Amino acid sequence: MKAEELFWDATVEELKKGYIEKGQHFVCLLCGRSSERGIVYEQHGVFYEAEKFMQLHLKEEHQSVFHHLMGLDKKLTGLTEHQNRLLRLFYEGKSDREIREEMGIGSASTIRNHRFVLKEKERQAKLFLTLMELLKEHDHDEPAFIPIHPHARMIDDRYNVTEEESIKILNKYFPQGVEGKLASFPPKEKQRLIILRAAAERISPEKKYDEKEMNTVLAGVFDDYVLLRRYLIEYGFLAREKDGSAYWLKK
Repeated sequence: MKAEELFWDATVEELKKGYIEKGQHFVCLLCGRSSERGIVYEQHGVFYEAEKFMQLHLKEEHQSVFHHLMGLDKKLTGLTEHQNRLLRLFYEGKSDREIREEMGIGSASTIRNHRFVLKEKERQAKLFLTLMELLKEHDHDEPAFIPIHPHARMIDDRYNVTEEESIKILNKYFPQGVEGKLASFPPKEKQRLIILRAAAERISPEKKYDEKEMNTVLAGVFDDYVLLRRYLIEYGFLAREKDGSAYWLKK
């Protein structure tokens, strides 16, 4: 199962931890990295068993689950920029007085109102999750939609694609299989999304590439690797340094 599928299928408790246990492995829900039970991992001269190593990975690579989730697109979190900033300050343990000063908020009652609104969103979210869980027990015709990758930058109707439709698109544009080359670049946004998801699978999540290395990888997918690279960045699959000196898969 792909990292984004694990992410969206995880329970709230699993998301809070940031990783899940699958068989003999601990898998990071934020980037897909795994550690295997029974293997000792060395980091900074210290040796860790698999689960402790995964906890260290989350801290060093993602800072925390909270910070990672707060960095997601507001269409995924449902938070306004103002609410996002407030939650960060609450998480940092700032007092209401400190928050008022930092954000230029005039009165204590304003902070209290913001806290009330956030608690209201929490209550609504709990009820909605319960309703959706109950719905799953009766809605047997629900289609399997492709998961939204956590760093998606344009969350709209282009993600309204089922797994069945995704397979048809891949078969059409990769006539020699997804390990082969792209026959042509799709004209439609939904088709592009599916093709870009497949292209991103060719990029190692553990490596930073210089421009030449990235071009070599993408040239194995499509002859116009510059076009492909641009769309991977635009759709939130790929990140790069401002000067183009390094590229990496977003985690």
